[in-house]
Amino acid sequence: MSDVRRTDAVLLLVALVWGSSYLSAQTATAALPVLLVLFARYALSALACLGLVTARRRGARRWTRDELRIGVPLGLTQAAVLVVETYGVAHTSAANAGLIISLTIVLTPLLDRGGRRGPLPAPFFAATAVCVLAVGLLMSGNGFHEPRLGDLLMLGAALIRAVHVALVGRLTAGRAIRPLQLTTVQTLVGTALFLPVAAHDLPTLVRSDPATWAQLVYLALFCSVFAFLAQTWAVQRTSASRASLLLGTEPVWAVAVGVALGGDHLTPLTGLGAALMVAGTYWGQAVERAHRRAPQHRLPPADPLDKDPACPSTPTTTLTTT
Repeated sequence: MSDVRRTDAVLLLVALVWGSSYLSAQTATAALPVLLVLFARYALSALACLGLVTARRRGARRWTRDELRIGVPLGLTQAAVLVVETYGVAHTSAANAGLIISLTIVLTPLLDRGGRRGPLPAPFFAATAVCVLAVGLLMSGNGFHEPRLGDLLMLGAALIRAVHVALVGRLTAGRAIRPLQLTTVQTLVGTALFLPVAAHDLPTLVRSDPATWAQLVYLALFCSVFAFLAQTWAVQRTSASRASLLLGTEPVWAVAVGVALGGDHLTPLTGLGAALMVAGTYWGQAVERAHRRAPQHRLPPADPLDKDPACPSTPTTTLTTT
């Protein structure tokens, strides 16, 4: 297998793992309280990350001041994402959860101004409208009715995740932040947050059956630690555009896993909503990427004879579009 195909395969595996995480979370929360599931996921992830940090060469610093200072607030926002997301998964289908959370792709550019200047173009908002229509169809099920609690929670999770992603970009820009160390801090913060509220249910966790433990280990080691490190490894070996395209298949895998293993059913309305959601997120992502990477256009220098005599030192105005 060539290096390109190997990298593509790793990215597709990450998308598949993330897409399957919704069914695993749904299965785990059917057996255990949501906050207990979150504590177990964070604790197992933290142990694995600490082991990886410890195993690194002796001469490297374990954590820098920036990694600790940035990791704490990002750990709080990440925990907020997982709380709302996990409660949402517990009250909707795994397929719907994976599709609705993909709204993050079009919500993040609305919050993140980094790397671009000027308003987003009209096609981006058209793509957003397609996604909103898709959410309405996904919530309709067999017919239009009041939105389900789980669907509304997944909408909230998509918004909070977009805030989290925008914060990651803003806080880490221009700083030497190591992904493993930053992730370890976030998992430790999450473990500390959920321990007090889950402590009285720890005996229930200990007595859980092997199938439930398998789901928890899968969520922690594969959907969290492995997926993050594999994503980082793969993105360093390919273009950002190619990586985002492959990782953007996550909602497709979420639907496939939900239908094949979770017993989810796609009605004509939800099937149309799924197709519109995938199309809208891909369209919005492509428009935002093109807008961010567009070359800057500068106006030609003004004729010196046209300068305002009252402001002889006024610099030439420059307009930029990206």
